[in-house]
Amino acid sequence: MTSKLPRSNQRDGKRILVVDDEPRIIGFIRMNLELEGHQVIEAHSGLEALEAVRTKLPDLVLLDVMMPELDGFETLRMLREFSSIPVIMLTAKGEENDKVYGLELGADDYITKPFGPRELSSRIRAVLRRFSMPSSSPDEAVLKIDDRLSVDFNRREVIVNGEHIKLRPTEYRLLYHLIENAGWTVPHDQLLAKVWGYEYRDEAHYVRLYVNYLREKIEEDPSHPKYILTERGVGYRFVDFRNPS
Repeated sequence: MTSKLPRSNQRDGKRILVVDDEPRIIGFIRMNLELEGHQVIEAHSGLEALEAVRTKLPDLVLLDVMMPELDGFETLRMLREFSSIPVIMLTAKGEENDKVYGLELGADDYITKPFGPRELSSRIRAVLRRFSMPSSSPDEAVLKIDDRLSVDFNRREVIVNGEHIKLRPTEYRLLYHLIENAGWTVPHDQLLAKVWGYEYRDEAHYVRLYVNYLREKIEEDPSHPKYILTERGVGYRFVDFRNPS
């Protein structure tokens, strides 16, 4: 028997696109999401999903990996060419390599089948929370780190040698918390709790992966970073730009 979640406030409901070629899975997800007040849009293939994102403007996509013809990874790759909508991948595979591959293509989270309604609800809330973080900064809207790097917190972008580079929502949250604690080492579990949510405290690979994303965008030499420093076995530290030694 499917466990049911309490019905939440309808005003908090989102438009969620569920992409899966198995009607049984879509039915299970639909029932539980509608109990929470969400509106569910269905797509049964990758091409249907791409069209639905363009025409029905959902707030979030639940995207199955194992689909015929156009699988979830290829669908995601094509989706990221025109949309930054949050995407949670659904898959029967639990290997970390598959998770990393999906995240590298632009997924925002990953859920391994079989999953329960509470896990699904928790992951959806966490991803939407990251996307709805208000644009603010520790001290000021545009923060100059040095002559090469500035951060525009209102636009959620970095300015590197005069070039404006957009940050994805999770990259923005991670950079925000690192800069807020500039000069101090932030432990892995604290970054996971602050950026992804307490339920992600055991997902250390998320931090490593997104630190790499940020380094690719802001560091002159990502293999020898000068802004985001690794404190091995502990966490990460943003250079103390306010009090340079």
